[in-house]
Amino acid sequence: MALKNLCVFCGSNAGLRPVYRRCATDLGTALARRGMGLIYGGGNVGLMGAVADAALAAGGTVVGIIPQALVDKELAHAGLSDLRVVGSMHARKAEMAARADAFVALPGGYGTFEEFIEVLTWAQLGIHSKPCGLLNVEGYFDPLLAMFDHALAEGFLRPEHHRLVLVHTEVEELLDALASYHPDRPASKWLDRSET
Repeated sequence: MALKNLCVFCGSNAGLRPVYRRCATDLGTALARRGMGLIYGGGNVGLMGAVADAALAAGGTVVGIIPQALVDKELAHAGLSDLRVVGSMHARKAEMAARADAFVALPGGYGTFEEFIEVLTWAQLGIHSKPCGLLNVEGYFDPLLAMFDHALAEGFLRPEHHRLVLVHTEVEELLDALASYHPDRPASKWLDRSET
């Protein structure tokens, strides 16, 4: 699969471990070297700013999509290839999804979780067939992955939907996995009684 633009969800904080920022920087640099554009939330702070700065420094194209309310708080990155200001968080997510060929989450908080789970849910429902990956830096996403395993074990996820999440600890490995992704034939989200 040819990936031209990768949407990255990540923290507007940098987290407590320096490895998180290094990971964001490595991802931005790798995207530029592969000729892939970065689509992200348009911020200049935390891991968001780090991934954008690294992609730009390596000659990459970076499109930021940010709600006016965050621009008003002076959180918009002023040096991007393209900064799109939208009216709401909903509009931001819709435009990011429309522009992206794949999605990756780096460490982050509620917003990162919510954005990644939403595009993952859209894949489950067959709204898109774009790959969704987690860069599991220092096991950051292990508790979330354990929750996904629990949902599978308890009959709330089908195995093919559980497999929608691509998980790697290294940037290049994750980008290779996204590029070689082939979705399973779409299956119904809903289980019937014979399957439980």
